[in-house]
Amino acid sequence: MTEFHKNVLDIDLDAAVDHISARLRELVSRTMLRRGAVVAMSGGIDSSVTSALAVKALGPKKVFGLMLPELDSNSESGRLGELLAKHHGIDYAIEDIAPALHGLDCYARRDEAYKQVFPEYGEGWKAKIVLPGGLLDSDRMNVYRLVVQDPDGNMHEERLPIGAYLQIVAATNFKQRIRKTMEYYHADRLNYAVFGTPNRLEYDQGFFVKNGDGSADIKPIAHLYKTQVYALARHLGLPDEICSVIPTTDTYSLPQGQDEFYFVLPYAQMDLLLWAHNHGVPAVEAAKVMDLEPVQIERVYHDIERKRATTRPLHLPPQLVEKVGEISL
Repeated sequence: MTEFHKNVLDIDLDAAVDHISARLRELVSRTMLRRGAVVAMSGGIDSSVTSALAVKALGPKKVFGLMLPELDSNSESGRLGELLAKHHGIDYAIEDIAPALHGLDCYARRDEAYKQVFPEYGEGWKAKIVLPGGLLDSDRMNVYRLVVQDPDGNMHEERLPIGAYLQIVAATNFKQRIRKTMEYYHADRLNYAVFGTPNRLEYDQGFFVKNGDGSADIKPIAHLYKTQVYALARHLGLPDEICSVIPTTDTYSLPQGQDEFYFVLPYAQMDLLLWAHNHGVPAVEAAKVMDLEPVQIERVYHDIERKRATTRPLHLPPQLVEKVGEISL
C-alpha cells in the first residue's frame, strides 16, 4: 500500500515548471503548429497559473489574455484578471459577452426555469443552485435545490424539479460556450493555440462544460491537483490577492462555491482523497489521516467513481461509425 499523509501532494516546483514549459513549447509549435497562446483569465487560481506557465514557456509577447465578463460576473474577477495581465506584461482584451447571451435568450431561458420554482422571481432577485451537504453522513441521493434572494435581501430555498434544473444548466452553459467561441476568434486571428484551465480534480471529475470550458487545444495543468496549482501560484510569484483567492463558479448572481454545487468536500480535502483513491489507499487508512470515519471515506470514493462514470461522455471526442484510416491521431 502507498503511504498516505497530508503532504503527499508536495512536488518539486522548479522541476514541474521546467517540465511543463518544455512541453508547452513543443505542443504549441510542433503539435498545434501555432505561434503563441490565448488564455481566458478570470482572476481565479487555475487560469492565473495557466497564464503564468504560458508566459514562462513562450514569453509575454506570445501570450494573449482575455477577460470575458457577463451580467452575473463578479467585478472582482475582471479586476484580478487585469491585475494579472499587467503583472505578466501581456496584451489582453476585455470582451463583454452579455449582448451575445441576451441574443441567445440565455438569461430569459434561465429565469423561466427559476420561475417554475419561484413564480415571483424577477428584476432585482438573485439566485444560485446548491447541492446540500449530507453525502458524508448518508447514502441517500442528494437533490439540487434553488436558492434565491429577493430584492429585500430575504433568502428562500426550494427543491429543484429535474426539468427546471436541466433548463437552468443548459441556459447557463451558454456562458462557457460563448466564452470559448471568443477565445477561438482571437486564437484564429493571432494564429495562437487556446489554453484550457482545468486542474486535475475538475478534469477527473468532469467539472466542465463540453465545448465550453472543457474545450481547448492544450490543457497545461490537467495533471496537477488544485493544491499543487496553489503552490505553483506562490512559486511563480503571482500577486498575493490571486494566491489566496477562494474557488468559485462565477456563474450565478449569488456567490457559489464549487463545494456547494459539485464536490463533496472543499478542494484541499477532495484533492487528498482523490490521490488516496487513485493510489489504492484503503478507506480505513485514509480515515486516520483525514479525521473522518471509514464509511465516510467510502462514500467519497464511491462519489468519485460515480462522477467518473456519469461524466465520461464529456471526455469523448466525436464518435465515428467507421474509422477513417487515412487520418491517424
